[in-house]
Amino acid sequence: MCIFTIVLLFFLKRKKFALALLLAFLSSGIIVQLLKKLINEPRPPLYFEQIGFKYSYFITGVQQMHSGSFPSGHSASAFAMSIVIALYFKNKRVSILCLLLALFAGYSRIYLAHHFLPDVMVGALIGSVSGLLTYYFIWQPAGLYTKVITEFNGVLKSF
Repeated sequence: MCIFTIVLLFFLKRKKFALALLLAFLSSGIIVQLLKKLINEPRPPLYFEQIGFKYSYFITGVQQMHSGSFPSGHSASAFAMSIVIALYFKNKRVSILCLLLALFAGYSRIYLAHHFLPDVMVGALIGSVSGLLTYYFIWQPAGLYTKVITEFNGVLKSF
């Protein structure tokens, strides 16, 4: 759904907005995946099994995963995208809606027993920082975006 939205925005002539969303999504995702591989924390079902705790409140029909709990990629993506959208629209209602949706995404990861609270909190932090940095990279007044695009276009023209 995220990629579909970015592609749609690109074709609707909101290229900077689409690029900002894509960069926020990718940067937060790369950081999260690197940390997951380095840390490799068990997810709640495996953790409880390892310590001998009989936890039986898992949601039926939800496939439980066992590794890569820390940090939460869904939370990182939700917060990264929400930050970019909120900053782009500069509207209090849109900002509150974005924050609530990101919080619900994080809560759902805990509710479904895919993550612990610290996993979601660190994912939210990674996503928020990625979103902020991406936004300011794209819309900085001196225009790092403009410099990068100009250089990229120059490279393309040289071929």
